[in-house]
Amino acid sequence: MQVTHTSLPGVLLFEPQTFTDNRGWFIESYNEEKYIKAGLTAKFVQDNHSYSIKNVVRGLHFQQHHPQGKLVRVVAGEVFDVAVDIRRGSPTFGQWFGAMLSASNKKQLYIPPNFAHGFSVMSENAEFLYKCTDFYHPGDEIGLIWNDPQVNVDWHLAGEAIISDKDAVLPTLEDVHDRLPIYTG
Repeated sequence: MQVTHTSLPGVLLFEPQTFTDNRGWFIESYNEEKYIKAGLTAKFVQDNHSYSIKNVVRGLHFQQHHPQGKLVRVVAGEVFDVAVDIRRGSPTFGQWFGAMLSASNKKQLYIPPNFAHGFSVMSENAEFLYKCTDFYHPGDEIGLIWNDPQVNVDWHLAGEAIISDKDAVLPTLEDVHDRLPIYTG
């Protein structure tokens, strides 16, 4: 497995080894021992699976009191996946990292707790899987508006963004500044 440390500390890009023969291919999508050896020691407690159509943008989400780390991957289609550092006082505060994740490249991205997360769908549709380090708490979820000018994510959209009603009214980074986690080094 190849591991890339990204421009945001703690955000890791994984490329599992693919075994291919005349029948197709096989990957180990998660092996706790190998991920720990690669530096990912998080314990996962919940798996999620979503389906979205082209130009959907989901996010940018995070939980305030029950932050979730997420190991994400795509099993059908392609998405542009984004992590945003929302830790007040962090040297990379407000910066984002994005990566193309697809069923064909089999890459995975780990987004640590206290980072906002979102993705945009590049293909006609996509199925997105993620392992979470904490349970979803509906009353604890907040987020950032997908097109926050301070964060300025390039979503690589091929048309107009399709946004949920909930995500369309999320605040900006500046508006939630006092509710953001504090960087602890």
